[in-house]
Amino acid sequence: MSVETAAVVGGGTMGNGIAHVFALHGYDVTLVDVDESVLEDARSTIEGNLSRQVKKDVIATEDRSAALDRLAFTTETPEGVASADLVVEAVPEAQDLKADVFGTVDEHAPEDAILASNTSSISITWIANQTNRPDQVIGMHFFNPVPVMTLVEVVRGQRTTDATYETVADVAEDLDKNPVEVEDYPGFVSNRVLMPMINEAIFCVMEGVAAPEDIDTVMELGMNHPMGPLTLADFIGLDVCLNILEVLHEDLGDDKYRPCPLLRRKVTAGQLGRKTGEGFFDYE
Repeated sequence: MSVETAAVVGGGTMGNGIAHVFALHGYDVTLVDVDESVLEDARSTIEGNLSRQVKKDVIATEDRSAALDRLAFTTETPEGVASADLVVEAVPEAQDLKADVFGTVDEHAPEDAILASNTSSISITWIANQTNRPDQVIGMHFFNPVPVMTLVEVVRGQRTTDATYETVADVAEDLDKNPVEVEDYPGFVSNRVLMPMINEAIFCVMEGVAAPEDIDTVMELGMNHPMGPLTLADFIGLDVCLNILEVLHEDLGDDKYRPCPLLRRKVTAGQLGRKTGEGFFDYE
């Protein structure tokens, strides 16, 4: 199975980062989003991030120009995926939305195209069953910021074939990423380990054990974490953390994944972290 062209569905933070990396590594890539303003922001973000890489001598000026030439943008999903060898879905973590996206992509992508999801928690087996090609569906979980973070969890659904896995793992390596094979269980590896830690840190805030900045300091200086769990939660998005914990709690049935009430309250209040200017810390 050969991959030369890619499509990324979803132009938000993860989607534009994934498109950036594909274009920079020689793939023709189309970024798809139903909202034209999202695509405009994505184009601006990619251009800015590529320029930053040039300034830091990570890439040459001609690499930036070539990457931008390989990028296309469209609000029409059928058109965007029509010639893709690999489609990567990067829309928000909502099952109904993902079902709609994969139904459309399955209908319009080439028959031999691989369909990948950047989901951080939803079952790849369930996503695959929204298509007529479950053997060609796989998880390709990138990490934010995508141009910087080198890990990709490659998640095998129940019916994912070895050929599909090997192709996607090879693509990840071609993108200068480190693919790790993961089976399809809730939260995979990263979020099954990370989210309970973040959740417990939020419980510590709620119970008055320590202030948010002090909790982060303990984890940074005492556990050698590069970023404290509450800063990381704000970076990920508190709404995203809540969604993942809800999936873990429901699918695994263990109360150790029960979302902290303070997390729910902040999400209800619209205090979602960096993207809203306020979470556990103030970013205004």
